Order: sequence, then structure tokens, then C-alpha cells
Amino acid sequence: MLHLKNIFKTSLVLILAAYLAGCATNSDTSTSSKSKMEIYEVHHDGRIHVFYDRKLYKEFLTLGETPYRLTRIGAGPNGETIVFGLTKKDKKMKKPVTAIELYDGKIKQDAVYAEMRKHNRIYVFNSFKDMGPVRSFGHPNYMFSQIGAGPKGETVVFVLNKKNKKKRPDSLIAEYKKHNS
Repeated sequence: MLHLKNIFKTSLVLILAAYLAGCATNSDTSTSSKSKMEIYEVHHDGRIHVFYDRKLYKEFLTLGETPYRLTRIGAGPNGETIVFGLTKKDKKMKKPVTAIELYDGKIKQDAVYAEMRKHNRIYVFNSFKDMGPVRSFGHPNYMFSQIGAGPKGETVVFVLNKKNKKKRPDSLIAEYKKHNS
């Protein structure tokens, strides 16, 4: 009888350890899903082209078109057409595209890396919220500019906000250089 109690206790400890290991694994994957989202916008000819895939964005900069897209006529802040460039995987849209949900206000994303090409400038952001005023009005409230620092000599504008307006955005500058080297 004592032998059965020991086997039962040992089994219970092993089951509990396996359960806790499974919980730890699940929490790790949820943390990795909060990785930094990348957003790219190109404002051109009354359209706002939006990309969440860097390869597709670079392809658009070269060709001026994307093979798959979702178009929303008049959906921009000033009546512009918004064109979401889609990857081949997302073209059937069997599940929601995270970037589109972000623009629709269905999800919030704190950590982003974003570039916006507008008025022959490249605006660089680390907050999706900070993109709104530039998208709507064409100019940020707070910024740090580097004239001629873009790949074709464009001015690169690092967009700041009330919280970080007094610091040089060195980490954002480094991230921009990493993405555009």
C-alpha cells in the first residue's frame, strides 16, 4: 500500500511539472507575438498606399504597383483612397490582416516601426498614434530632421511627441539606418 502511495505522489508531481512546463511555453509565445509591427505608407496621387511587409513595400517603390491589394475609396483622412498592399498569403483574407485591423482601430499596437513617404520626405515613427497628424495635416508637431539623409537625398524626419520631444531620437535613427542600409 505504501508503494502505491509513492507511485501516486510521483505521478502527481510529474503531471504537475508537465502542466507548468506547458504554461511556460504558452506564455513565451504570447510574448513573442507582441513584437514590433512594421508599417510603411506612401502618399502619391491622392492615394495612401499601406504596407506591412517590407519586401512588398520595396517592390512597390521600384514598380509603383502591387499584385494584390485591398482598396478603400475615399477612406483616408482627407478623402484619399487607401490601398493596402497584401501579400500572396493574405490575398484571400481568410483571417484578419493585423495591419488593416490597426488602421480600422480594432486593435492597438504600441511598438511600431513606421516610415511614411510624403511630400518628398521620409517620416519615421515609433508610434502609430503619432502617424495620424502627419497623415491628416502633412506635418508633425515635434520632429528631428536630417536633410539629405534619405536614399535619394530626401529629408528624413524623425517624428517625436510630447514625451520624447527634448531628446535626440538616436535609437530611432539607428533603427532607420538598420532598415535602410
